Amino acid sequence: MKFRVVIEQDEDGKVIASCLTLPGCWSQGDTRDEAKRNIADAIKGYLESLEEHGDPIPPPINEEIIDIDIGKVA
Repeated sequence: MKFRVVIEQDEDGKVIASCLTLPGCWSQGDTRDEAKRNIADAIKGYLESLEEHGDPIPPPINEEIIDIDIGKVA
């Protein structure tokens, strides 16, 4: 399965990764690669917990990227 994750750096320099499809599923790391490995482990654990409790996997979030012209903001 594939999950979209958001990766961003916090004010302390840590890299935070979160999976919006799975509420509350996030992890962190010192580097982007470490955060990606850690969120993959967190997602696996989340899915295992859903399965153990007989809960369905949430459907993916539909997402689009749009361009915004911010030449003149009034």
